[in-house]
Amino acid sequence: MKILELDLAEKSYPIYIGQGLLDQAKLLINHIAGKQVMIVTNTTVAPLYLEQVKSLLSSFHVAEVQLPDGEQYKTLDTVNLIFDALLANRFDRSCTLIALGGGVVGDMTGFAASSYQRGVGFIQIPTTLLSQVDSSVGGKTGVNHPLGKNMIGAFYQPKCVVIDVDTLDTLDDRQYSAGMAEVIKYGLLGNVNFLTFLQENIQNLMQRNKDLIIQAVYQSCADKASIVAQDELESGKRALLNLGHTFGHAIENTLGYGVFLHGEAISVGMLMAAKLSQLLGDLTPQEIDQVQDLLEKSNLPISVDGKISASEFLSAMRVDKKVIDGNIRLILLKKLGEAYISDNYQKDHLDQVIGDFC
Repeated sequence: MKILELDLAEKSYPIYIGQGLLDQAKLLINHIAGKQVMIVTNTTVAPLYLEQVKSLLSSFHVAEVQLPDGEQYKTLDTVNLIFDALLANRFDRSCTLIALGGGVVGDMTGFAASSYQRGVGFIQIPTTLLSQVDSSVGGKTGVNHPLGKNMIGAFYQPKCVVIDVDTLDTLDDRQYSAGMAEVIKYGLLGNVNFLTFLQENIQNLMQRNKDLIIQAVYQSCADKASIVAQDELESGKRALLNLGHTFGHAIENTLGYGVFLHGEAISVGMLMAAKLSQLLGDLTPQEIDQVQDLLEKSNLPISVDGKISASEFLSAMRVDKKVIDGNIRLILLKKLGEAYISDNYQKDHLDQVIGDFC
């Protein structure tokens, strides 16, 4: 087992990464303050891991709520199901919520924990690659709105994150590829050595070599933890973690949540950001080819196949948390492994990229 510490003073917490961690009760028990535990999962994950997690908590009063599975259910109405279960079971402010599932479950559970009785403890047990390398770490929680993704939420840190890579054994190939998009993001935005590692090992990673997966998950979490520790509330450097996300969120919002998986949308978004960076004179055609090759070898999409008009796309981009005073802030690349934040780009270049991809 590898252990990372996300350093946030009194809000610091460990991230446990390894195999067989869902057999180690102490990893959870050491971070549960009271006697009441609500496990929040979904209808896909519950048959696989719910009983295993419950068996670790025999000394607690444990209840559960199973949410419908899918990005389209990441709404306030679904979060209300968590509140209903907490209230029906008379859970008090000493309770702990455990998010058992992917990023949607984790985001909604964290948001519920931040709001229930003005804040209770929660633990992340991410079961998808995307949630293991990204959404479970850093304390971003929330839900989608029909007009914009993740527009309602809170920064709220978990007590710990338990990443058992054995849960990836039950993850389908499409979801696994979607998670690889976020892994690739870390190499592109700030860790060229990690990018080289991914380029050299992508075939074995796609064949799910466990040792390589643990290395990739650990490095992704380490890179994110380092950035979050410097900028918890995204007032500066943390925005770099949104590489490809303003483009990607526009895809999800315009097509409808769930048509493209989040990682699939981010794949296209990262390539759009790279293309814009090329138009600005920073990336070479050869570097664009490197990015596209890595995405394609991860079985990720590189276009939206004409499903969205350019005007729809730009309109959706304007409804995003990264829009400041009407300007769309984008994360662009000075070179592979070096990202920066910009709203000082030529708008006709942005229009050209959107037109090309649409």
